[in-house]
Amino acid sequence: MRGAIAAVLWAILAAPGRAENWPQWRGPFFNGSTTETNLPQSWGENENVAWVTPLSGPSGSTPIVWGGRIFLSSLDVRTKGLLAVCIDAQTGRILWQKPTGRERAFSRNNMASPSPVTDGKGVYFLYGTGELAAFNYEGRPLWSKDLEKEHGKFAVLFGYSSSPLLYAGKLYVLVMHRDVPIREEEADPRDPKKSYLLAIDPQTGKDLWKHVRPTDAKIESHESYSTPMPYDFGGQSQIIIFGADYLTGHDSRTGRELWRWATYNPDQVNHWRTVSSPVVTRDMIYVSGPKKEPLFAIRTGGEGNVGADYVAWKFVEFTTDAATSLYYKGRLYVLDGDKRVMTCLDGRTGRRIWQGDMGGSEVFRGSPTGADNKIYCMNERGEVVVLAADEYKVLFRISMGGPVARSTIVAANGRLLIRTAKALHCIRFTKPIQADR
Repeated sequence: MRGAIAAVLWAILAAPGRAENWPQWRGPFFNGSTTETNLPQSWGENENVAWVTPLSGPSGSTPIVWGGRIFLSSLDVRTKGLLAVCIDAQTGRILWQKPTGRERAFSRNNMASPSPVTDGKGVYFLYGTGELAAFNYEGRPLWSKDLEKEHGKFAVLFGYSSSPLLYAGKLYVLVMHRDVPIREEEADPRDPKKSYLLAIDPQTGKDLWKHVRPTDAKIESHESYSTPMPYDFGGQSQIIIFGADYLTGHDSRTGRELWRWATYNPDQVNHWRTVSSPVVTRDMIYVSGPKKEPLFAIRTGGEGNVGADYVAWKFVEFTTDAATSLYYKGRLYVLDGDKRVMTCLDGRTGRRIWQGDMGGSEVFRGSPTGADNKIYCMNERGEVVVLAADEYKVLFRISMGGPVARSTIVAANGRLLIRTAKALHCIRFTKPIQADR
């Protein structure tokens, strides 16, 4: 009897936590969180490291996970090409690797920065060059297209970096760029610069519709590196867009604009490009003004021009510029990547619950991830910091190797996936959890 009880206890304790995919950049709930449990709090060279797979080059894109496969975009530093990569989640072996285009040089960025997206059938890779390629789960090409050839060249100072969104049967691509070319020699009267939301049939690659998004923003403030996010309100599916001095909601079926909020840049400062993406919940949409401006909590349910009465609260101290905030268990985690400060706020009221220094001397550009009552972050030098979610407490710190590391840490199917400049690291419990005797 004792043996049977011990066996059952061992099975319960050794069993992995709830397994969940990570199908797009901000995870299964589009907010940086997951219900994954039983994840390592610490690891080292001989502890909880399942495998390490060298990569052909750096990228700020985040690995995407579905079942037993990991998909990521990469630069090949040897050939200056762009790659779509599939890795076996169990072993770290590269299953397939497809060339998808050529690198184009930008300061502090490369063209493999957008993250891929998948539904477990098709996998869609977008690059800063405008090249968009679809493959099936086994790596067979489905279709490809060049958005710059079809819709005009991008005019983004530091290189296009928005990730695609796969939602409600459509693939959405957001292009938010200035209304004039970056370089005068690229001016072309046949190519007027307009920002747009594009809906594509993921089965065929054909454009379904294109919505041009108007703005009166000035120069660089036209530009946004953020990713569109989905929202369902009253049975209506919306796509939320942030940038070019506005937050807008669009009908997911047609692209038609349903509402617009315009409070964060009333003076029309001409260099307020936006980097972080909106964080959408049932009752609130959180957006951070650029370059350390306030973070706003906007009530949902608006129509037409939404005014200041829709601002539920705002946060002005240690706000984020590049990192997208994390919404986890009713709390908003805001990472000031330059000052290296994390703040935990009550998502409903904005009340500060805790705030703490992340330490180190390097900035954070990747976004925080919430899982298993922990917050996982990585700075540009590849140093990972694990925080407790409920209180300010640094649980673990380790250098994974850098520079330059700008990817977001992924928690999926019992594993942590950490992408540095040179490798993808898989972290999971490598020994069974033993019961106390």
